[in-house]
Order: sequence, then structure tokens, then C-alpha cells
Amino acid sequence: MDFNQIFYQIYPLGLCNCPHENDGIVSHRILHVLDFVPHLQKLGVTAVWFAPVFDSDRHGYDTRDYRKIDVRLGTNEDFKQVCDTLHQAGIKVVLDGVFNHVGRGFWAFKDVQEKKWESPYSNWFCINYNDTWAKDGFTYQNWEGHDELVKLNLQNPEVCQYLLDSVDLWEKEFGIDGLRLDVAYMVDRGFLNQLHEHVQHYGKDFMLLGEMIGGDYNVLLNDCHLDSVTNYECRKGIYSSLNSHNLFEIAYSYNRQFGNDPWTLYRGRHLLSFVDNHDVDRIASVLQDPRDLPLAYALVYAMPGMPCIYYGSEWGAQGKKTNYSDDPLRPSFDKPEWNALTDTIAAMSKMRLSHRVFCDGDYKQILVKNEQLIFARHSDEGQLTFAINISDAPIHLDAGFGVSDGTELLTNKKISFQNGVDLDGKSAYFWFTPNN
Repeated sequence: MDFNQIFYQIYPLGLCNCPHENDGIVSHRILHVLDFVPHLQKLGVTAVWFAPVFDSDRHGYDTRDYRKIDVRLGTNEDFKQVCDTLHQAGIKVVLDGVFNHVGRGFWAFKDVQEKKWESPYSNWFCINYNDTWAKDGFTYQNWEGHDELVKLNLQNPEVCQYLLDSVDLWEKEFGIDGLRLDVAYMVDRGFLNQLHEHVQHYGKDFMLLGEMIGGDYNVLLNDCHLDSVTNYECRKGIYSSLNSHNLFEIAYSYNRQFGNDPWTLYRGRHLLSFVDNHDVDRIASVLQDPRDLPLAYALVYAMPGMPCIYYGSEWGAQGKKTNYSDDPLRPSFDKPEWNALTDTIAAMSKMRLSHRVFCDGDYKQILVKNEQLIFARHSDEGQLTFAINISDAPIHLDAGFGVSDGTELLTNKKISFQNGVDLDGKSAYFWFTPNN
């Protein structure tokens, strides 16, 4: 499995300006993604994660049909064209696998609504037919109290086989390279194990990435279930450290997850690193000082894991969810933008992909202060020494760097560590020292 990836997340129903409700009208909006392919190449993206693309009631996570592209986005042929173009550009395709629940418009659930217990799909869901007072004449398990999301019975072999057959179709028809499993923390572990074994037969690197929000990621991050999970802990630590001018918070998370101590949780693992996505406020709307935007991405690119950029955030797009809607997080864009922030992210992508130490290196803290952090990452290739100063003021720091000199990868400037380092205000540095 090659974890040396730069991910880019697209919420296609938003990007392509689809109606909020499924209107049943076929429109070839997914082809708008083709306009972004040169942008993704310039940005250094190696993998695109598509939020749900399959036919749904409203927002994509309420699936109607796993084997048909949402008509608001177009047809299976349209999406195949998008996938083929991305693959030709050297970009992998990862799809959202929403396997915990479906929408009320899911074809098998509609059959149950009509025929009740006489439906051949009655056992596909967890239904209580004694609750005759309910609007359907029965009640059912859902996702976290949302009646529009009907929980699948993943202990039913027929359901599991239907889902596995659907994944086979996606791999065969679109050539997908992986899945991001929605609410993976709630998905039946037996099914996850079955899925993990199933995708091994594709004969290629196929990544299983899961959504985990809290707790011990190792519950699913193991050789039987998932290859990677979403690193929400460090997402919070990054923006909170910048806003509070307290880098001890993110330094604690880095060391807790990846350090060299025996109790470290995820050393050698490759989590998905991010500062925002389709479910949380965009980083440009969270940071109190806009000058911290490139620093937030520097922390993502320097840490162990796979960086993930949420569409539009690379040029500083803003968006905050409301009490009633996530729509502000999922806007449409006519075309990609490019500015100084995008320049910086593109340069960091090129840098990261050119040096395996970012993917394979360990983590060792060198110095932690409220507004400064220095850590090193070692691999067979050499040492990366990362330093960040979130203060307005420049500062001189002395520390034991473990190497005598290095080259800053973004500027190509050489440095000697013999007399310490000078850090400009609001700055980050990536110094590389190759092994002799």
C-alpha cells in the first residue's frame, strides 16, 4: 500500500450546483469536475475522494441506489469519463462507501413500506412491526435519531453480499482505487472484516479509509479492518493551537499519536490529516488570524499522515455550518482559483511527494514553546527538521537538532544548526538533511 498521497476531497452535489432535493431529472453536472483536473495536477494532488455520487434522496448519504450515479450529477457513463480522465492524469479515485444506512427512497426499503413483513427485503433492516402507530406502520433503527437514514442490517448475509457486489461494480466500471467508509465507527465489524478480505482480490493497492471522530483509532485501524482513518484529534489541535497561541496542544497530540515512546498509539500508521471537510467549518472561517492559514497547512504537511485538502479551501474559501444546514460548507464553484495560499500548498505538495521522509519518517520532538515548535522526522532517506513560529515577532532558538546542517526544501536555502536557528514571524521551515 503506497501511503505517499495528497488527497483532495470533493463534495460533488455541492461543487456541481445540484438541487438540494432529487428532482429525478438527469443532468450531466459531474462533468464539471473535468474543469478542475488541470488545477488538481498543478496542486500536486494524487488522489480524489468523492463524497457520495450515487442516487440519493437529498444529500448523498441517504442512498437510493448504490449502482447508479445520482441523476442530478448525470449517468454512470459520465462518471466513468471523469474517473478515466483522473486516472490518465495520474490521480487515484476514492469513493464514499455509505454502508451503515440508506435513505427512505432506497429501493429495498420502499418494497418493505409497501409489503411490510411479506417483503423479501424485510430482514435487510432492523424493523419493529409491533409499532403500528408509526407513519409506515412500523419503526426501524436509524442513524443517530435521523429517521430519513434507515440502518442496514449488516448481519444479514444478503445485505453484505449486495454491498460487496456493488463495490465490485464500482471497481470494474470506474476503476476505483479505494473507499472512504462513512461513519465507520458504527459499521458492523464483521462486515468490515469481510470487506477488507474482499478487496484484496482486486490485485492492486486498494485503500480502505474510515471515518472516525474520537476514541482509540486502533479499534478499526488494523490489519483486519481499515488501512487509515480520519485524524480528527489533530484537526482540532491545529486550529486550536493557532488561535490560542498554545502549540503545546498540537505537540501533545503529535507525540501521543506518533512519538517514539512505548505508549504511542499510531506510530508507523498513516492517518488522513486535514483541517476541514464537508462536515466542519472551513479553516478560513475558524482561524482568528488569516495569516495563520499557510501555517495550518504547514502543520498538516509536516506531520505523519496523508494530507487532505477540501475543495476550495486551498484558496481560502470560507464557510460555516448553521444550526439547520451544512450547505454553507458545500458550495458550488464555477472554476478553481489560484492565489498565494494555493502557491504555498502546491509547493508543499511537490516537496512532500519528492521526499519519502514525509511518508515514512518517524516523529521526535525537539522543542516546544507556546508559539514555537520544532520536531524531527527520520527515515532511511534522512532527517526532516520542521520548525514553526506562530508569533508576529522573529525569534532565535537553540536546541539539539541531531544534525549539523540542512537545506530548506521550499526555498533551497542551506542552514547550519551549529549556532541555533532564526525564525521569522509567522513562518514555517522544512529543512532536509540526507543520510551520508
